[in-house]
Amino acid sequence: MRLPISNGMKIRIIAIMLLLVGGLIGYFNYNSQVDLTSKFPFKLGLDLAGGTQLTYQADISNLSADNIGESMSALRDVIERRTNLFGVSEPLVQVEKAGEDYRLIVELPGVTDINQAVTLIGQTPLLEFKKEKDNTQEILNAQMVTFEALQNGDANITPDPLASEDPYQSTGLTGRYLENAQLIFNSQTGEPTVLLTFNAEGKEMFAQITKENLNKVIAIYLDGQPITTPVVRSEIRDGKAEISGGFTPEEAKELVRNLNYGALPVPIELISTQTVGASLGEDVLNKGIFAGIYGLIAVSLFLIIWYRLPGLLSVIALMMYVTIVLALFKLIPVTLTSAGIAGFILSIGMAVDANILVFERIKEELRKGMDIESATREGFSRAWLSIRDSNTSSIITGIILFWFGTSLVKGFALTFIVGVVVSMFTALTVSRTFLLAVSPSGRGKISSFLFSCGITR
Repeated sequence: MRLPISNGMKIRIIAIMLLLVGGLIGYFNYNSQVDLTSKFPFKLGLDLAGGTQLTYQADISNLSADNIGESMSALRDVIERRTNLFGVSEPLVQVEKAGEDYRLIVELPGVTDINQAVTLIGQTPLLEFKKEKDNTQEILNAQMVTFEALQNGDANITPDPLASEDPYQSTGLTGRYLENAQLIFNSQTGEPTVLLTFNAEGKEMFAQITKENLNKVIAIYLDGQPITTPVVRSEIRDGKAEISGGFTPEEAKELVRNLNYGALPVPIELISTQTVGASLGEDVLNKGIFAGIYGLIAVSLFLIIWYRLPGLLSVIALMMYVTIVLALFKLIPVTLTSAGIAGFILSIGMAVDANILVFERIKEELRKGMDIESATREGFSRAWLSIRDSNTSSIITGIILFWFGTSLVKGFALTFIVGVVVSMFTALTVSRTFLLAVSPSGRGKISSFLFSCGITR
């Protein structure tokens, strides 16, 4: 049996084998969950790595319908920054809509202490910027008199009604418009200063507020209490404001922390918690891996027994498919959950399906009397339309699931989409290259047996 291999075919085979070796190196570089030195480690979801899930209810009663989506996205970003500041490994923060309610799902892999998890998220107040009222000074004086009387133990004092009022009123500028706060030091005096940076919309609002309140106090409230009351010295148009005034480094650092932690666009309330133990996560991971291995072995045996040489080559292509997909999971990176592993295993079936379509087409061409090489080329050509249409419909379904699904469904959809796309490459490029490389130009007894399938010859 002659196996003509052109120079172009040799180059393609070498390229494919290099790709296989690269994928295997990336795969074996991962050593369960212990490999923290890998440049591209797998990201494991909460159900596999163990940890804590916190669910927060967002109060959107004061938001217009047009601002809800933007505010929830900003809320997610702020909470994600909070968790990253504490060094939590790969936190996952997502927004979900349940009926008319909006919820924030925070997953903290590796954090199994609920109290610690709540502490990592921090307080959940609303940061507000308020300006003076017409009678602000009268209110402050009344509060001071009342406070001094209580400190002196004067039980007969009649509280001034003004003492119960808030001396400042809302400007509409909240933490949703604050990008970040940071500690800087004056280059000349070395004095610690807090620098506030607003987003584009906040920049315009803050410029208008400072213009209308020159030499007046703009109080910054956190959790309904003022944390600092700076005086506006000039109109600020660039969206960057410096707060100074005799801070110690510790005081300035605490103010920066409160500003960043309180920069929530909407108030949130913790409504539920869930803890997943590390041992349970490890059990789910091991079972998912073994399910994939057993399924791969069973499918490989079927392909080799039923389709013989093409089946053997498709198994090699399938091994490449697995290593390429795992390498992509590292590089993207994809957060692997139990649902994600299920999507990956299901996509293996799609990869096998494409090969079977090709092999059946080749069998039909061989029955027409074609030589093996021509039948192989024609089989791939005729099977392409069916493979394209079936995989396209699967990808569309996966995109819809990812777009509209919850976090659990999204994990499944993403791994499924990646797997289907790669399966088209391995079925139509890798398998085709291998088959054409070993396809003889004629038809002998041995070659006919190797390229036939089932119980036929």
